[in-house]
Amino acid sequence: MDSLNKDKYNRAKKRIDELKGFYIHLSIYVVVNTFILINIYLNTETFWQWEHFITLVAWGIGVLFHASKTFGFNPFLGKDWEERQIKKYMDEDKEEMNKYK
Repeated sequence: MDSLNKDKYNRAKKRIDELKGFYIHLSIYVVVNTFILINIYLNTETFWQWEHFITLVAWGIGVLFHASKTFGFNPFLGKDWEERQIKKYMDEDKEEMNKYK
């Protein structure tokens, strides 16, 4: 295998490992929280209901961040933001260089 194909293979393998990690995380979240929801439904003590509900929500936020990283979705600091910042700093640098000409 030549170096180009090896690089492609390594990138594909890394991507598959990221996807696999996310799907394992999501599966564990669904299984564990299914049991938590069943417990909340069957248990009438409000203290335990809130404690489990908070766990479900907090862990859900973690799963969303993991999905965001895995699938490259970041509404705050995504590719568009990155490209705008690069252009901004390149323009500022160009203006700075023009001052000294």
